[in-house]
Amino acid sequence: MAVTRSEIADHIADVPLPADRSDLLAAAVTSGASPELITLLESLPPRTFGTLRDLWPYLRHVPID
Repeated sequence: MAVTRSEIADHIADVPLPADRSDLLAAAVTSGASPELITLLESLPPRTFGTLRDLWPYLRHVPID
């Protein structure tokens, strides 16, 4: 099953923003995210994200639901 933006948001919901890629990955791993979701987050550039929406330009191919 494909990962969705909603699923990503659920797994990183507890991360205080702004946050960098490593913070998002740590939260996803802790929350039991699938290997596919972890791979998607690993593909993000090593930068700080101020809002959840800042992720989507890098994950355009990921469906919303």
